[in-house]
Amino acid sequence: MGCPRCGSHQVQVVSESETKGFGAGKGCLGYLIFGPIGFLCGLCGMGKSKSTVFRICASCGFRFK
Repeated sequence: MGCPRCGSHQVQVVSESETKGFGAGKGCLGYLIFGPIGFLCGLCGMGKSKSTVFRICASCGFRFK
C-alpha cells in the first residue's frame, strides 16, 4: 500500500491506545450533586481503553487509515 499523498511505499502501521481514567473533577461534582451515589457512578467508567490503528508515511509524515 502506498501513501495517498506522496505515493511512497515506506508506510508503517501504528497502533495507539487511549485509556480513560476516573476524573477527580467529575467525581467531586457527582458527589456534590448526587452524594456518595454520584461518586460511585463516576468510578464505573474507570479504566476503559480504546485502540486505534492507522498508517504513517515515513517520507512525508501523513497519517491515514
